[in-house]
Amino acid sequence: MFSIPSISDAEKLIEEKLGGWFDVVISHIPNFIVAVIIVILFSMLARFAGNLMKNLLRRSLDSKQIADLMASIFKVLILSVGVFIALDFMGLKGTVTSLLAGAGIVGLAIGFAFQDMTENLIAGIAMGIRKPFKPGDVIKTDDVFGSVHSINLRNTLIESFYGQQILVPNKILFRNVLRNYSTLGVRRIEVPVRISLTEDIEKAANVIVDKINQFEFVIRQDETAVYAESFGDSSINLLLWFWIKYPGEPDFMTVRHKGVVAVQQALNEADIRIPFPIRSLDFGVKGGENLDAIISNKVSTPSADQEGADGSTANK
Repeated sequence: MFSIPSISDAEKLIEEKLGGWFDVVISHIPNFIVAVIIVILFSMLARFAGNLMKNLLRRSLDSKQIADLMASIFKVLILSVGVFIALDFMGLKGTVTSLLAGAGIVGLAIGFAFQDMTENLIAGIAMGIRKPFKPGDVIKTDDVFGSVHSINLRNTLIESFYGQQILVPNKILFRNVLRNYSTLGVRRIEVPVRISLTEDIEKAANVIVDKINQFEFVIRQDETAVYAESFGDSSINLLLWFWIKYPGEPDFMTVRHKGVVAVQQALNEADIRIPFPIRSLDFGVKGGENLDAIISNKVSTPSADQEGADGSTANK
């Protein structure tokens, strides 16, 4: 039968348990003190290394947000190493293993739940390191074309030339082909030109180049050139190339406008014609009939209505 222990037996059992726990605690006090010291040292090291990393990253990266985030991650990693060493020093290897496994599972779950956000964040950090562009640069990707206003960890704000603000996720800028029109500081202008089939191509090219090179905004004037591109239906198609500083003054649209006006003036001054669309009608091709013969036959052969009218007049 089950017997209820006496009060003295219960007190003795509690004393033994408490005594055992006390002995364990006393025996682990040195390890605990060392573990606390390890955590304190690593926290001081993490703070110092984090501040040093932040200063270095702020000098090398344009975005302070990215620099602060990377410095914080670096600080947390150092502190985590210190905590794991302290736990292992106290004999809690199982706890360290459980913490690492739990952190891996939690990280995997967060990665799946916030996949899009994580991808934009990683792309933002990568672009902060690579620096494909900076605020003020003119960039183009897919259907987005404009000036970079600001960059953060998740997206980039672009001001289009139509007065719109476009928020572009960083992963789009990181994945796709990106054109930066501001990196080299120059840009080439292309102006298509049409002249008549009967005009001299070399003469037209020379007068256009001389006219364009009169502008002060044209740089690399030895590279200003006009090339014959192709034959059109009623014209010879030329292509004018010249270089300008970009971004700069005057702006791109003003420069291209002045270029088109200058081309027209140069061709008019040289008496070189800019053709209108022309269509030639050939009735004498194989299987057809010459237009002169058609007109002659039409004039010489009276119609049936005319013959009837003439007959009626004669009868009267």
